[in-house]
This record gives sequence, C-alpha cells and structure tokens, in this order.
Amino acid sequence: MSQSGTALDLMNVARRLRELRLERGLPQADVARTLGVSPAYLNLMEKGKRAVQLPLLWKALALYAVDVEGFMASLGQRSAPDALAQLMSEPLLKSVGISDEDLAGFSGEPRRTATLVALFNLYKTTRTQLDHVLSSRASPVPGSWDGQGARLGYSPFDEITDFLQAHKNFFPELESEATRMRTDHKLGRRIQSDELVAILKARKIRCSFGKPGPGESSVVRRYDPKRHHLTLSAGLLEQPLKFQLGSTLGLSVLDETGLAERLATAFSPKHAETERLIKIHLANYFAGALFLPYREFFGEVQRTRYDVDLLANLFEMTYEAVAHRLCNLADPKQAGIPMHFLRCDVAGNISKKYSATGLRFPEGSGSCAKWAVHQAFLTPSVVARQYSVMPDGATYFCFAKVTVQPQEGSVVRGTTYAIGLGALAEDAKALVYAQDMPFSDPRRMAVPVGVTCRFCERTDCNQRAAPSYKYAFNVDAYTKKDNFFSPLLADEK
Repeated sequence: MSQSGTALDLMNVARRLRELRLERGLPQADVARTLGVSPAYLNLMEKGKRAVQLPLLWKALALYAVDVEGFMASLGQRSAPDALAQLMSEPLLKSVGISDEDLAGFSGEPRRTATLVALFNLYKTTRTQLDHVLSSRASPVPGSWDGQGARLGYSPFDEITDFLQAHKNFFPELESEATRMRTDHKLGRRIQSDELVAILKARKIRCSFGKPGPGESSVVRRYDPKRHHLTLSAGLLEQPLKFQLGSTLGLSVLDETGLAERLATAFSPKHAETERLIKIHLANYFAGALFLPYREFFGEVQRTRYDVDLLANLFEMTYEAVAHRLCNLADPKQAGIPMHFLRCDVAGNISKKYSATGLRFPEGSGSCAKWAVHQAFLTPSVVARQYSVMPDGATYFCFAKVTVQPQEGSVVRGTTYAIGLGALAEDAKALVYAQDMPFSDPRRMAVPVGVTCRFCERTDCNQRAAPSYKYAFNVDAYTKKDNFFSPLLADEK
C-alpha cells in the first residue's frame, strides 16, 4: 500500500468497489464468476458485511482497470493516529500491549506512526498470501477456465462445487424436463418405484434386479445406455431405489439433450474427471426435480417454513434429499432464501458442501468443531440449532440433524452422517427452527466459530486443535490459557 498512513476502511472499500462495478455496467453475477466467489458473497462484500481479502481486491481492480494508487486515493485520507486506532481492532495488535496513553503519544510522531501502520499493512498482505498459499498456488493446466490453472490440492470435487456456485445450483432446463415427465405420465406428489420402472420401460429401458445374498456386490446401480439395460441391487429399500431409478431417468434425459456436455464445455473444467462428475450431479439434480417439483415444493417450503422433516414426510423423500433440494430454489420468480449445505461424518470429514450464503468451507481436512453440524452428534435424536458468528462478523443461523442407516442391524456397518443447513442470521425468521430463538442479543446468542484452526484469528477458543498461522506460537511455562494452542496476548502474560 503506497498510502502507508491509510488503513483500509471496510465500508469505504466496499462502497467504492460497488461504484466501480455500476459505473461499468457489469452484472453482479458476472463479476462474481470472474472473481471466483458466489454472487451472494459479492453482494455481502459490497455491503461491507464481508472482509475484502487483498487477493480478491487485486483481481477486482484488474477487472475494473483501476490502478492501486488511484483506488487508494479515492478512499480518502486519514491521519496517522486515526489510522493506528483503526488497526487496534486487529487481533494480533492486541498482543503488542499498546495502551491508550501510548496511542495518544503517537499524535506527535506522525512519521513513526505512519511507519508502524505501513509495516502492519505489509504484515496483513503477507498473512493473506499465506492464508491462500495452500489453495491458490498455480499449477498450469491448458485451457483452464480462468487462465490461472488449478490450485494446489484443487480436486475435481472442489471444481464441482465451483461449477454449482457458477450456476447458483439451479438448472432450469432440467426443471422443465422433470415437469414435462411428470405431466406426460400423470405423476402425483408421492412417486412409487413401480411408476418409475414403468416410465423407464416406456423409454425402452429394461430393468432387472441382482440376486440377493451375502455375496452380492456393493454396486447398487449399473446402467448400460447402449443396451438400454438397467441393473439394480436387490437389497435397495424403497427410497434409495426410487432415487436410483430417478437418476437413471436423469441420465437418459441428459443423453438425449446433451445438456451435460454443453454445460461442461462452457465451464471448461481443469480435471478430466470433472465432466463425468457434472453429469452425475445433473442426473441426481433431475431426480430431485422429479420427486420434489419446484412450484409445489416451493409452496410447501413457504407454508412449513423450511421444516425439513415435515417436507420429507409430505413428499416421501429422505431428509438429505429434501435438504439438497432446498439449495436449488434459485428461480428468480420463486426464490428461496440463500442457504448453505454440508454433510459430514463422525470423524468430521465433509463429503458434500454447497454455499449460497458466503460461508467459507475449509479445503482439505479439519473444520471448526464449534459448527452445529458437529455438535449434532452429541444429541443425535434432536436437531442441533445455533447462531454462529465468524471472525469477520458474518452471522448465520445453522441447524443440523444426524441421519443413520444401519446395515445388518449394525450402525457401525452402515452409514451415519450429520446433515447441516444454514442461512444468514437476518433470514432466520423464515425458518421454523428459529421461531423460538429470536436473534435479540447477537453478542450473547452467537457462538464464535471459524473455518479451520490453522487460519482462525480467534485468540480465546477453548476448542483449538492446532495453533493459528496468523500468530506467533509463543509459549510461557508460567502462564497457561484454557487451551494450549490459543495465542497468548501481551496483557495476559
């Protein structure tokens, strides 16, 4: 930053970035796609409700063709002591131990103050680069969609998440195809597997079931599009059987329309596997649209106030399938509230994730133990609910439920997941789960959470599993905090 005496003011930066976008007539969705964030996140960022990370700021300025010097000048000047006072809210500076008297003394030494502010801004830049180094290091891949190549550790599953974000997890062509199929075959609200088998038969697809027994393969579905033959496991119960039949119908529709290939080509995936994963996701999306038709489902969502269990009973679908569908309600004519979704196991591994709220998910392993989706395992028969506040001040209402599918009478042999959903705290009033939890006292009601310990700025988390890279790991044999990995501040020594 050339203006060493100027601290970045979040609201000023947000306001100016929004002005630059509007001056150039750029839609928010297009800018979000270029910057690699969701439209919801960009919207919150432009309102000053999300921190503007420096790498994101550089990309935005490059997009708007504005140099850094000119941008900083447009934010207005602030005196050196004021700039220092603004920085004092930063967690790391609390460890320096500067008192109000010390701060007042800087008013007579503007050069020293300017130097301190400049050094701290340099530190923040370096810290941000460290924050992104594991996820942003380029590995050149020919034909990459953003020209920057794949991030280090950027898997096909991460790319699928980006694909969904780019489309807001809403695919109108599949919605139309599902509606047409329901109309053509006069399907009611609750679809049975026999009806789906009949539809497949009408589409010249023959269904057969494997032989039940202890030696049966773990493959639950095998579809041969050339022979028009679908083989299903004999051990499938009604609901998973319905979903596999619906997904097969989705594959048939995708083969006819070529939609998956068109969308994948437009997205230009970096990994060879991503195109196949896109097709799998779209086939499953079609199944969700078939079982939970948009207009009718949206009406019930509004009536029940997002009561996932009740919706699952109304449509005879699983809790997880309904939770997935709630993240598809992005039709501009009938839009639901933005929500995030994640599925994790008892070890904390996240196997599915999607965010329309701007919530940042960790890359790789290890997420915040304070999240509601992890707390749900403590009370598996009760929906876990909580308001959560991130270090940047973003606040969410989150709820989670444990789903168990035993196998051979054993939970350990089967599957156990926590399904988590969340919305911005300001949207919690639309959720039945928050009706007895009005957000009257944010400071007391919101649970402080983060993304992952290694990049969390919290200095007082009693659940830390590792020190943060954002602080020096200083230990004192004579002073101990309630968590060994929490950074020790100057006034605590």
